[in-house]
Amino acid sequence: MGWDFRTEPEFEEKLEWIRHFRAERIEPLDLLYPGRAFQPLDDELGPVVRKLKQQVRDQGLWAPHLGPELGGRGFGQLKLALINEILGASSWAPVIFGTAAPDTGNAEIIARYGTDEQKERYLQPLLEGECFSCFSMTEPQAGADPTLFTTRAVREGDDWVITGSKFFSSNARTSRFVIVMAVTNPDVSPYKGMSMFLVPSDTPGVRMERNLGLMGEGPDDGMHALIEYDGARVPADALLGGEGQAFAIAQTRLGGGRVHHAMRVVGQAQRALDMMAERALSRETQGGRLADKQLVQADLADSYAELTQFRLFVLYTAWQIDQYQDYKRVRKDIAAIKFLTPKVLHDVAYRSMHLHGALGVSNEMPFGDMWTGAAVMSVVDGPSEVHKVTVARDLLRGYEPAPGLWPTQHLPSRKEWARKQLEDL
Repeated sequence: MGWDFRTEPEFEEKLEWIRHFRAERIEPLDLLYPGRAFQPLDDELGPVVRKLKQQVRDQGLWAPHLGPELGGRGFGQLKLALINEILGASSWAPVIFGTAAPDTGNAEIIARYGTDEQKERYLQPLLEGECFSCFSMTEPQAGADPTLFTTRAVREGDDWVITGSKFFSSNARTSRFVIVMAVTNPDVSPYKGMSMFLVPSDTPGVRMERNLGLMGEGPDDGMHALIEYDGARVPADALLGGEGQAFAIAQTRLGGGRVHHAMRVVGQAQRALDMMAERALSRETQGGRLADKQLVQADLADSYAELTQFRLFVLYTAWQIDQYQDYKRVRKDIAAIKFLTPKVLHDVAYRSMHLHGALGVSNEMPFGDMWTGAAVMSVVDGPSEVHKVTVARDLLRGYEPAPGLWPTQHLPSRKEWARKQLEDL
């Protein structure tokens, strides 16, 4: 009932190629062009990025999350997890491999629910790496609770008219189109009364109020928009999937995405652990190496154990998805790795940052992005608390209350039961 830790030799060779390619070709982009992975390409950067993407295509590794019919390899979640572990150590790598969020999730749902015309207009440019997209779901007043969404889409003749506000719509600033979740029938349950729409970013009535940045980013560097949909009119064929299917579509999008996020964090946390071990061996204080201090050894051991356990849990979750082809069946474990993701990154990155002293908190080391990333991961795709509730509820479904006054493992009661079991002997 588990993964046997082996993949085919051919796939292992692909993983080794990805490791080398990331280290030798993509990490230079991280150093020379930080923060530009989701920006439009200029004459200087464009030729470089396109050549790197072509090398990935030549290896058959472009957009590997998609099926062969869409130009991917149909690797499955387990192999994707191993790929994303390597890509996670670089901010540019997901873009170069066509696996960057939110484009990956958007491509998956268009591929599954889109019409042929929608696939040609929206999916194909994503697959070719020609554009960015945005998933516009969260609202200012609702936070993580979609049942409180108020953005409306009303049918008027052959059109839908969208009105409302959406918050933290990532990549809206550079997106060619947005996927909007809106209430289409307020008289039924929110789970049945919301729909998804494909909306070009330049549609009249789509107004970017402001672009929020993450902690540490400048006021003009933000990529997460507050969008006002002020009577944005789109044709009837902008509906993605059937009317009222928004929740089903969103869950399809988020299930695999949480595994991808988790394994990218494994890659980041491993990088932090590597830096921590190097620092421990490199610095001396009070007559000995940091590596010889017991508290440092304890931090190293805790980090290694925590990261290894988490990695195996994520891989096991990915393996289950491949085995059962049913995200609902694996929902408990998907939710568990979701709330563990920020904790593991926080713990390992903090220990490593702290061991580097003043240099660790400076802008000459990469810990700032990791530190911010841990905070971000605790709220994206729903806050950790929501996923803990999901795990607890699903876990409790496998149990029953004690049938009587005492717990079933009450020792005096168990001894009385044991005596009766052996009376005939």
